[in-house]
Amino acid sequence: MPTKNDTNFDSCASFFIDNGAYQGRLIRLNDVLNTILSKHRYPRPVSAVIAECSVLGAMLSSMLKYDGLFTLQTQSNGVINMVVVDVTSSGKIRACARYDEKRLEQNQALRKTSGEIEPTPHLLGGGHLAFTVDQGPSTQLYQGIVDLQGKTLSECALRYFKQSEQIDTDLKLFLKAPEGDSQSWAAAGIMLQKMPSDGGKKTSLDEESIAENWNQAKIFMESLTEDEVFNAALSSEELLHRLFHANNLNISNTKNYSFGCRCSREKLLNTLSTFSEADINAMVENNKITATCNFCSEKYVFDKGEIMKQ
Repeated sequence: MPTKNDTNFDSCASFFIDNGAYQGRLIRLNDVLNTILSKHRYPRPVSAVIAECSVLGAMLSSMLKYDGLFTLQTQSNGVINMVVVDVTSSGKIRACARYDEKRLEQNQALRKTSGEIEPTPHLLGGGHLAFTVDQGPSTQLYQGIVDLQGKTLSECALRYFKQSEQIDTDLKLFLKAPEGDSQSWAAAGIMLQKMPSDGGKKTSLDEESIAENWNQAKIFMESLTEDEVFNAALSSEELLHRLFHANNLNISNTKNYSFGCRCSREKLLNTLSTFSEADINAMVENNKITATCNFCSEKYVFDKGEIMKQ
């Protein structure tokens, strides 16, 4: 199990194989997840969903060129009715969830699965998964949406690529929950995507060879095991070499991740100042309003007069 000092985690390794015919990402998260989850008191099943969604958010954002904010968000009717994962272009990640604790307890008691890790779509229920890229007020907002259909979160994400992007894509997610005395979570993912024939890196392979190599590359990718991906003694480079050493592997870039929340007293004050006086009065207690950030649980206290002056 990875530890706090492992340098092989909280990073993304970008790579190409087969002379640039396919691109890929290998992401492993540890400290950033535990920092996120330490900000909340989520039940174990909710923490698992946050961990898996966080690594998927990091993976999808790593496939894009953007300067700003990538957001993965779910809206659904399950016991976990919303998950939000933010990934900045500089590698700062934050995440939170909204869930019905009583309903979660009732459902797990009925199924006799109390405290167990269940597939993420099972807890999310019906709804949609959205990906948004926001590069600032002077740029156009990009968003992709797909229905939450699939037995796993991987299957839900792959439906988006099949329906919207129409790019051959394969991905595999891993989750490591705390065991015994350990309180540490870890998550990982590997992704392969066929480069478009009219863009990206040029390849000398013909279409038949590309298709054959694509199937072979997917088999190699699927052979990655949980024991391997969570082995702190193995670097991402070593893992990729094990998988694709015969495929002209080229590791092009490595990016690091850390926890980062963008909340501030000024931002919350500006938000509260847009509320009506009636709404503000409803929130006031002893002439003060306390606001808590959903992502980092930081509490900010404001005087009513301070808000009304805005």
